[in-house]
Amino acid sequence: MGVTEITVETLDVDALRKAVGHKYSHGHAFVMSGGAGTTGAARLAARGALRVGAGLVTLGVPPEAHLEVASQVTAIMMRQVAGAANLAEVLMDARITALCIGPGLGTTSLQNELVAAALDAGRKTVLDADALTLMAADRRLFRSLHPMCVLTPHDGEFRRLFAEISAQMETDMATTTLDTKIKTTLAAAQFANCVVLCKGPETVIAHPDGTTLVNLSTQNRAAPWLATAGSGDVLAGFITGLMARGFEPLRAAGHATWLHAECARVFGPGLIAEDLPEALPEVFRALTL
Repeated sequence: MGVTEITVETLDVDALRKAVGHKYSHGHAFVMSGGAGTTGAARLAARGALRVGAGLVTLGVPPEAHLEVASQVTAIMMRQVAGAANLAEVLMDARITALCIGPGLGTTSLQNELVAAALDAGRKTVLDADALTLMAADRRLFRSLHPMCVLTPHDGEFRRLFAEISAQMETDMATTTLDTKIKTTLAAAQFANCVVLCKGPETVIAHPDGTTLVNLSTQNRAAPWLATAGSGDVLAGFITGLMARGFEPLRAAGHATWLHAECARVFGPGLIAEDLPEALPEVFRALTL
C-alpha cells in the first residue's frame, strides 16, 4: 500500500477537533494500572489519553494501590480491579471504547492473566511495556492478538517480541537503515495481524494490509528531549485516547506519534514525561483547533 511520512499536512486536523457532544460521545478510555509503587506509568498514560481528547478516562487499580492512585488524580476516575475475572467483567461495559495495558503493569502470572483478559475482550487495545514483555515470554498471549490491537515496542522489545523476523532482517541487511526498519515493522504487523509501532527517532507504524507510516524526529524536527523516562507511557495514552474517540488503530497511532514529538519540540529542553500532555493545548492551538 505504500509508505507515508507523517507531517502536519497529512494529519486529519478536522478529526482532531471535538464536535458538539457529551463526555461519552468523545469516548471512554480505560488504563490498567500496576500495583502499589508502580502506578506512575499508568497515570502518565491516563493523563495523555485525557489531554488528547477522550471524554473520560478511568484507571483500573488493584485494591492495594487504591489510596496511592486516589491521592494523585483528580479528573481521572478510578475503578478497583482485583484480578483477571474482574477486568473481564469491567470490559463488558460498552461505554469503554479503548483500553491501554502494560505501563508499569508487572510481569507475574497475575499480570499475564490480566493481559489475556484484555485481549479476550476484543476491544481497541494498546499493548505497551510490560504487556509486551509478557507476550514475548508467552506465545499464547501473542496468538490472542486481533486487528484492533496496537503494539508499541522500542527496538529492544521489538527484537524480543519478533525475534525471528529481526534475526532474518539483520542477516539479509548488512546495515540497519530506515528501509530495513520499515520492512521489519511491516513483516511484524503482518505476522501479528495488528498495527505495530516501532519507536525511535525514526518511528515506523505498519498495518497488516501494507500501509506504513513514518514519523521522522530528526534534523529540523529532532526531539531529543523525548529520551526521558515515561515518555513512551504518554505516547501509549495518546494512542488510547484517540482510539477511544473513534480513530482506527493505524490512524490513532500515526496522529499520536506526530503530536507526541511536536509536544516535545514545543516544550524543548528540560522536558520530563509529565510535561508532554500539558504541552498538547499549545500544539492544538497551532493547528487552529
